[in-house]
Amino acid sequence: MSSITTTGLVSRAARNCLSRGRPGNGTFTGLQKRFVSLQTLDANQKGRERIVVLGSGWAGYSIARDLDQKKYQVVVVSPRSYFVFTPLLASTAVGTLEFRTALEPIRSRRSKVEFFQAWADDVDFGKKTLTIEESVADPWQGRSLVNDQQADDQNDQRTKERKVEVKKGELFDVKWDKLVIAVGCYNQTFNTKGVKENALFLKDVGDARKIRNRLLSCFETAALPTTSDEMRKMLLNFAIVGGGPTGIEFSAEMHDLITEDMKRIYPDLIKYAKITVYDVAPTVLSMFDEKLSKYAMNHFKRSGIDIKTSHHVEELRLGAPAAFQQQGSGAIGADHTCYTIKLKEEGEIGVGMCVWSTGLMTNPFVQKALGDKVKRDPKTGGIFTSERLQVKKGESDEVVPDVYGIGDCAVMEGTAYPATAQVASQEANWLAKRFNKGDIEQTKFTYKDLGIMAYVGDWNAIVQSSGTGVSGRVAWFIWRGAYLAKSVSWRNRILIPIYWLLNWLFGRDVSRF
Repeated sequence: MSSITTTGLVSRAARNCLSRGRPGNGTFTGLQKRFVSLQTLDANQKGRERIVVLGSGWAGYSIARDLDQKKYQVVVVSPRSYFVFTPLLASTAVGTLEFRTALEPIRSRRSKVEFFQAWADDVDFGKKTLTIEESVADPWQGRSLVNDQQADDQNDQRTKERKVEVKKGELFDVKWDKLVIAVGCYNQTFNTKGVKENALFLKDVGDARKIRNRLLSCFETAALPTTSDEMRKMLLNFAIVGGGPTGIEFSAEMHDLITEDMKRIYPDLIKYAKITVYDVAPTVLSMFDEKLSKYAMNHFKRSGIDIKTSHHVEELRLGAPAAFQQQGSGAIGADHTCYTIKLKEEGEIGVGMCVWSTGLMTNPFVQKALGDKVKRDPKTGGIFTSERLQVKKGESDEVVPDVYGIGDCAVMEGTAYPATAQVASQEANWLAKRFNKGDIEQTKFTYKDLGIMAYVGDWNAIVQSSGTGVSGRVAWFIWRGAYLAKSVSWRNRILIPIYWLLNWLFGRDVSRF
């Protein structure tokens, strides 16, 4: 799993609304509140070096937690005030676990990390300053991002906007001694028509909440006596685009929900329920060896989940397929109740929900704010770093002093490490140890593959490590045990098995809220 992006999007309309809503007498302006906060920040530094970490994902949260706070003042800048344990999001999306079991707060009684809930807007390597934009009221926080708030702006236009925003007090600067860039990536939609507006993603807790709500609303709408059988088939037809671990695990979790709980609650509707996984590649779970990949595909087939490889999505739009609307059946909600996914190979198909999980794209902060200041991978657009995770300058092999890149947004030049949580956390842990010991020039980062795993439903999983593959119930125990052990806090290590037990005994909660 990859770390969530931590810079980029807030609606301009929302920001203008916030500006207009501020008191006009100057007593409680955002600028004055920030001034007090920055003044306190400087006072609390107490001779320590300040390390500013951009991001609260796997890379950003891990390094902030591991740094020696007696030696460094750690400042985290992120639009999210929490870390998401992404492997558990699929479970939260179907009610197997509750949302807070997948979260860890940045601010807590156990940590002295300083925090700004904000987006990184610009950086000056020479002056060692970071320009920050507040995001406390950002409507997009907690959700996957697929585009930049100024995606269509020209550079000179954005420069003018920034000057106006500084006057309004919406931007402020923070100085740093060391900067760690861990802003992650955005969701890759390949500019497929309608995906950004109509698809659901699964990279943050807000996404999981939307998916759970939509899934339950599809069943409730299908249960209405005014809903036709044709519409029921479309509402309970669920499409997952992407055959990687995220897409496969969510499909498996949704299958468990339908067969274990919905079957008892909506017995007359189960005959309409269908799950289909689409992928452009010839196989799913290509990162596993062929034997394990085939095991997953065969298990899905036995469970009634369709896997359609070598399929290309051309469009996703709100409303029923044109052929259905032309029937003139007067079915409920043909224009807005369901969605239409258009496939190159099959044409238009009505679905109740489409979950999109197809990969990552470059974070706009890396693309625009850093731009030609740093050396970037021509293929992925990621920041090139040295073997010590130091960010490289422009087109040279020189490094930018005291600037480091970790996680999905960075690529160690000459390597091909996957964009996963495992790589991000290992980079963060290594860099934190080097900072704490002060020996970064004496060693180099090396990645150790600890294996990969995926849940495939019905208490079965697949696990691959050091060339050895395990599948079935044994792999499921390993899968659950690993996720429980990797949970950051003891609080969640206690809560997670409690929810597993409660849902096994009493079933999942299907309330909509």
